[in-house]
Amino acid sequence: MEIKINLQLFSGEKTEKATPKKKKDARKKGQVLKSREIVMSLSLLFSFLAIKIFGGFMYKTVYESVLYYTNYMEKDVITNLEAYKALVLGCYFTLKASFIIALANLIVGIVGNYAQVGYLFTVEVLKPDLTKLNPISGLKKLFSLKSLFELLKSCVKLTIIGIVAYDHLKGKMDFVLKSLELSTIQIAFVLSDLVIGLGIKLSSVLIVLGIIDFYYQRFDYEKNLKMSKQEIKEEYKQVEGDPQIKSKIKEKQRMMAMQRMMQDVPQADVVITNPTHYAIALKYDPEVNDAPYILAKGKNVIAQKIRERAKENEIPIVENKPLARKLYKILDIGDAIPPELYEAVAEVLAYIYSKDRVM
Repeated sequence: MEIKINLQLFSGEKTEKATPKKKKDARKKGQVLKSREIVMSLSLLFSFLAIKIFGGFMYKTVYESVLYYTNYMEKDVITNLEAYKALVLGCYFTLKASFIIALANLIVGIVGNYAQVGYLFTVEVLKPDLTKLNPISGLKKLFSLKSLFELLKSCVKLTIIGIVAYDHLKGKMDFVLKSLELSTIQIAFVLSDLVIGLGIKLSSVLIVLGIIDFYYQRFDYEKNLKMSKQEIKEEYKQVEGDPQIKSKIKEKQRMMAMQRMMQDVPQADVVITNPTHYAIALKYDPEVNDAPYILAKGKNVIAQKIRERAKENEIPIVENKPLARKLYKILDIGDAIPPELYEAVAEVLAYIYSKDRVM
């Protein structure tokens, strides 16, 4: 005899995609799909764009600060109040000059992270983890395949940046050399324009590399969250409950429902049968419902128990095969008889009432 056994259930091999619950639990712990490369490169790009667009304003602020401190240093005597004023103005000039860049980085940081992660507040990542202090684990991470890949990725990135920077500066060298004949201010403007152009080009390249990194991070994220078939089974038991326990609960519920149904049979006015396969107990109470309604119904063994219960309590039993099948099929316990069956049921009840009057 050949028996097939799925050995994967006994091995811890994680080959299945993470379930929504596993991803949700990982998110609560701060494990989310995110690429820092995209946010950093966007921040760099917007910083250079801010300098390019608002460079005049920033230059004016720096010029004002240089002019103020030049006059300040020429004073022979400096009082405490003047020193305090110089300190406050220094902070003011610094904030004024860097405000636009800081604002651009703040907006990019918030929007970039929200676009990747959405709203997430968790303190799990702030909890101390003593396993991170284990030197053996640290060495394993240092010489792991992932660390090697990160090192290779950094080398490729530096190579690409170097090629782009060389290509950009190569075409500008003649212009830079000619600008040495200009004044100091003019040279500063030429070099700043060169640096800003190079920064925008490099940050654009970094954005492309960041997009590639995002897809790698997604692959690595899904790989780390993979589950074994046994883990999926255990998770299903936690969420849905053990199938055996659920089956026992349902069986218990069915037994309790049948007991309640059998207790209602003595209150019936009539039991309509098939005669052996179906049994339906009917009750007519104008105070409860305008039409007769189902007290109990059953098939085969349950039908037999309903008939026995009816005989014990001297409830009339009427054989009507088509009506019994119809009532069992379309109605449930507690349902009232539909109008299309009024006539058939009325005949049965009239027959019962007529027998009671004769007796």
